[in-house]
Amino acid sequence: MTRRILFATAVLCAVFAGLALAADISGNWSGTMQAGDSPVPLTFAFKQDGEKLTGTVTGPGGPLELNEGKVVGDKVTFYVQADMGGTPTKFISEGVIKGEEITLNIRADSGMDFGPTLLKRIK
Repeated sequence: MTRRILFATAVLCAVFAGLALAADISGNWSGTMQAGDSPVPLTFAFKQDGEKLTGTVTGPGGPLELNEGKVVGDKVTFYVQADMGGTPTKFISEGVIKGEEITLNIRADSGMDFGPTLLKRIK
């Protein structure tokens, strides 16, 4: 009986410690996406509420709203919709949060992959 109580207590402590360490990425972040030979500077304004992520990304074409944003543990996902020469294009981002850095993999729904983009928190 005592072992079960100790085990249950240890599991609960581990769960609460994991929740306490969950990343809050609210704030401004910047990075440069590589589009072929052209670097594209991007600024992200994230607002996190639990697992829900909202905000904008601003690039050369102006700000775009984040859609279906989610933060689960150290993983972040969202997409933005942009008009590319009259064609609506979805840019899907999936990333990993590591302290003051986020490594995003950005790809277009057409299949074009922009590779990893490193974001750093703006202080």
